[in-house]
Amino acid sequence: MTGPVSTTCPYCGVGCGVMATVTGDRTVEIAGDRDHPANGGRLCSKGTHLGETVGLEGRLLHPMIGDRRAGWDEALDLIAGRFSAAIAEHGPDSVAFYVSGQLLTEDYYVANKLMKGFIGSANIDTNSRLCMSSAVAAHLRAFGEDVVPACYDDLEQADLIVLTGSNTAWCHPIVWQRIEAARAARGAKLVVIDPRRTETADLADLHLALRPGSDVALFNGLLAGLKARGALDRSYLSAQVAAPEGFWDALERGGGLEGTAAACDLSRAELETFVDLVADHPRMVTLFSQGVNQSTQGTDKANAIINVHLATGRIGKPGAAPFSITGQPNAMGGREVGGLAATLAAHMDFAADNVDRVRRFWRAPSMATSPGLKAVDLFGAVGDGRVKAIWIMATNPAVSMPDAGAVRAALAACPFVVVSDMMADTDTGRFAHARLPAAAWGEKDGTVTNSERMISRQRPFFAAPGEARADWRALADVARRMGHGAAFGWDTPGQVFDEHCRLTAFENNGARRLDLSPLIGMDEAAYAALEPTRWGRDREFADGRFSTPDGRARMVAVTQQPLTANGMTLNTGRYRDQWHTMSRTGLSPRLSQHRREPLVEVHPDDAARLGLAEGDLATVTTARGRSVFRVSVTDAQRRGEAFVPIHWTDRTGSGGRTGLLPDASVDPVSGQPGFKLTAMTLAQLRTEWRAFLIVRGTPAVEPDCVWWAAAAVPGGRLIELAGDGDPSVLEALLPKGERMTAVDPARGSLRTGILADGRLQGALFVARDGSLPGRDWLIAQLSEAAAPSGLLAGRAPGPAADRGPIVCVCFDVGARTILTAIAARSLTTVAEVGAALSAGTNCGSCRPAIARLIAA
Repeated sequence: MTGPVSTTCPYCGVGCGVMATVTGDRTVEIAGDRDHPANGGRLCSKGTHLGETVGLEGRLLHPMIGDRRAGWDEALDLIAGRFSAAIAEHGPDSVAFYVSGQLLTEDYYVANKLMKGFIGSANIDTNSRLCMSSAVAAHLRAFGEDVVPACYDDLEQADLIVLTGSNTAWCHPIVWQRIEAARAARGAKLVVIDPRRTETADLADLHLALRPGSDVALFNGLLAGLKARGALDRSYLSAQVAAPEGFWDALERGGGLEGTAAACDLSRAELETFVDLVADHPRMVTLFSQGVNQSTQGTDKANAIINVHLATGRIGKPGAAPFSITGQPNAMGGREVGGLAATLAAHMDFAADNVDRVRRFWRAPSMATSPGLKAVDLFGAVGDGRVKAIWIMATNPAVSMPDAGAVRAALAACPFVVVSDMMADTDTGRFAHARLPAAAWGEKDGTVTNSERMISRQRPFFAAPGEARADWRALADVARRMGHGAAFGWDTPGQVFDEHCRLTAFENNGARRLDLSPLIGMDEAAYAALEPTRWGRDREFADGRFSTPDGRARMVAVTQQPLTANGMTLNTGRYRDQWHTMSRTGLSPRLSQHRREPLVEVHPDDAARLGLAEGDLATVTTARGRSVFRVSVTDAQRRGEAFVPIHWTDRTGSGGRTGLLPDASVDPVSGQPGFKLTAMTLAQLRTEWRAFLIVRGTPAVEPDCVWWAAAAVPGGRLIELAGDGDPSVLEALLPKGERMTAVDPARGSLRTGILADGRLQGALFVARDGSLPGRDWLIAQLSEAAAPSGLLAGRAPGPAADRGPIVCVCFDVGARTILTAIAARSLTTVAEVGAALSAGTNCGSCRPAIARLIAA
């Protein structure tokens, strides 16, 4: 065992510090870093179980050209040659990079420099386009620069916290803990704006279950209501803010509270309560995330929120700010270096003086002079042949992009696709002509910037396995082969970071808030030891000056787009314990227990109308595609709406393919797709049988049936299945060994167990009447000596305790266990349940669920 390494979590934009202590060749103990300002030692369930995700299962360990192994020199020569040939024949806009918020800032910087300064195109965009580009566009319109004005401390100093488009307890659990702390310490009020009654909304003082997409109407109505109550900050508006002519008159035409209530499908009383809370609590933070951004009107929504803060002077002050919170660990770092197609570098746009400035700094021979293609348009250009070569890094657009079927067709038709990834087999990687093995978390060396502008180090504690390399190094190697060696001659990531810092300061003179002058000139030792550092002030714009020509912020006139009800609408989002397309979290047995399969959540009235019951299979169909989900009936959904998760891929199931469903409509300003409001139909899917397979390791082949979904369990995989015809074909999925079989023709059941050396290797249970045993006892047999007498029954001999569905993943505590303890010990608070069972005492994301069980 070596000493702990201080690094940063690779998941969401909270940017938590992690202490990693290596215990073996590929084993590590994980703890929160008590000295990191973002989390103070706390970790969510995903961060807590990072140690389950660092093995080499499924890793890409050497370059591949087609289906054969290649050396790095051969692969890099091929990439440089194909990109150079495309540029020579078709021009620089015939090539593109599609990168990721999973990249480190140093990786991002090199990719952006190569594309925009030396290839001469701005065709580099990032999957951050899908999660926060509308916030970027709103910041630029309002502030003149993409600056988040808040810090996490503001949450603990606020008297009112408004969460809109954010299931914070699930998606940013450590931020949720800080909100809980503020409520406990200050009695802060909490408003949650969300069409769904999420676990976050369950604990709100006011939950506004508005009509999806009506956020602009809501915040315009709020601002009009505040004006009517005399709650605007007239002096701040006069001195620091500019509003377009007719702004206030247009706001008055919104119909008042009655008109807002009708537009948002809320009651007048709910709106009056909201306006009263905002008017009475000047210390207000509005935290917004994907529910706002992922919309064809996402930029307008964000500006409607910012308008409220500007009009009331609630910005640049302790406990008062609009606060966009990012989804990925380094979405902010990508924004800083220019990783989005519409920005140049270091918070500079494509104005002629900025192009000239960056050209001189980089000594660039072929500067891009205008914005490039944003993600949706970029893949459209791949599909229609304008882009001849694309390099995709650290992301899986064949799963995550909207209209993913069209993205797959585009990649299949592209003459040359390069994929850099840590995993050998991804949905996107299957379209690659060349694949490069990338370093993963625990092997990477560089920096990330979190949602509050805090720069933190990601440090390696493992050597990169096989021939895996850092992404910045692979990019620099290609740049040298393309003839740009002098500009890409770094030896370490610290040298790349220093160049990035120098560019932010170059001819800045206070024009841009992003200025990393204090970090320029660090030697390798100082870079290695860099402590978490927030750039700028804790609260930007505290001086009342903005990054606009006249120094005043801009109110932006925004109008609610019409919302047409056309049957049911589909909403998409994340599960608590999974991350993106599960290439990392899907390896963790613990994280896979909360939701083992993708669910479509529907209101009981819709379920009854459609003839659906809990546990049924149903097909979700949109104009772009279809996919199959398990039905979950819940009154947390609004009538006429459904929710599905984003995580499942072709590697983890035949259904749950959410990216196939939304169309490619985007916000006209930001280019961000609208994932949250897709017209859909829902219909029951009937199959002749259902089954499950528990198998040690991973089956050699994928199931061939109507529907299946896989989840990691201790020692192997659990695969749920359904289909038609003869289910005995599933036995091909079972490993070799001593076979035990039971067949019940009357019930149409088949049960087969495979043993080897007294240990369970696999178990297949099939039933035509749907009667299948629980899975937990059989799963446990993978990790202990099997009990053959209970194997085909699917349970231990004698009575067995049922702990129910897992509520607390951190401590593996089920709902029935909690309910039993509540009844037996007369527990009345979440804290008492925590003291009795430990549930809810780590990341806290399950505390709303525990509170609901107490109230039941």
